[in-house]
Amino acid sequence: MADQKIEEELAHLRRVTEELSEVVARQAGEIDLLTRRVQMLMQRAAEQEAAGTGGVVLADERPPHY
Repeated sequence: MADQKIEEELAHLRRVTEELSEVVARQAGEIDLLTRRVQMLMQRAAEQEAAGTGGVVLADERPPHY
């Protein structure tokens, strides 16, 4: 009886471990994608800043057509 309980618990733990491993792998992929996107956006912002065409309008700043 105790052996069956241990085997059931072990099977449960293996299943949970596999599920968590899949979650971690998926999240790692998402983090890699987001990291690449942030790097791309930072590069674009740096290029715009260097070109002087940042185009950022602050909340208290009036657009040029006013």
